[in-house]
Amino acid sequence: TILSNRKRALPLLVSAFAVAAISACSGDDTQGIGDPDSGVPGDAWGRGQKPDSTAQVTVMEIDVAEMIANGQPLTVFGDNLFLALDLSVENLPTGSRLRLGRALLEVTAKPHNGCRKFAARFGHDALRLVANPELRHRNLRGIYLCVVEAGEVAVGDAVAVVSRPD
Repeated sequence: TILSNRKRALPLLVSAFAVAAISACSGDDTQGIGDPDSGVPGDAWGRGQKPDSTAQVTVMEIDVAEMIANGQPLTVFGDNLFLALDLSVENLPTGSRLRLGRALLEVTAKPHNGCRKFAARFGHDALRLVANPELRHRNLRGIYLCVVEAGEVAVGDAVAVVSRPD
């Protein structure tokens, strides 16, 4: 099930299904995930001259985002999706594939690190937390995905890990 930004994430179950929230500036409950050349419609990624295909869709764990945001709207992160799914390297190694609604996405190797904008929005303590080398494997700042199959993702859709590399 996908949650709206207004609800709290449900506890993660031991299954491959999780909960997600769509971060759309428009406030819509449905968001298209475009083909590998377009990414998420309206996102800054597709406006670049040479967009990095390994950083096409940004994802963050919703519980971590809510803790860091401390009451601010999740849209301030700039990420495309928020999942109540363990984003650690152990659970989602590079090459893992996720089905979100009708879209199929793949975890890329590019690290999703906090930057000076992240520090300005949430403080240096938050940046130190997500950048802590001892916690890096948890991917607290999130992960990058690339689009394998385009499709719509709507609030209420299931999210499934459909494959992990051997």
